[in-house]
Amino acid sequence: MKTLLRPRTAVAALLLALASSAAMAATGEAQQEANRKAVLAFYEKGLNQKDADAALAYVGNRYVQHNPGAADGPEGFRKFIGFLREKFPDSHSEIKRSFVDGDYVILHVHAVREPGTRGNAIIDIFKLEDGKIVEHWDVVQPVPENPANSNTMF
Repeated sequence: MKTLLRPRTAVAALLLALASSAAMAATGEAQQEANRKAVLAFYEKGLNQKDADAALAYVGNRYVQHNPGAADGPEGFRKFIGFLREKFPDSHSEIKRSFVDGDYVILHVHAVREPGTRGNAIIDIFKLEDGKIVEHWDVVQPVPENPANSNTMF
């Protein structure tokens, strides 16, 4: 024997499902925004303020580095920040835009190691787990002196 839902019960079930779906979407959006804020804070503390310990508060129990010139883990990150502090104390990275896709945050950055130079265009990709950074990839391209077009890289 088939059981049919009464119209009111069907409408109530549909409304409950829609509300649940909306709540899940809002939770997902809130987590994505929290991920963005964590990466932006990590970047500011680490790359601009050159405070590795403050930046590492945003890193999870592992930190996998996909840049072949940088070592994995907190010590690899500390070493990189130490290098910046020593060789390029006035370096600054300006985040031009950020994108979030689930557990991934992507930054488009203009990084200038020495004031007055053109610097580099960088795309940084971070993977987060439970709101903490666990992986990093980057692509770096020098800003050319004589570009082939009048468009900017940013």
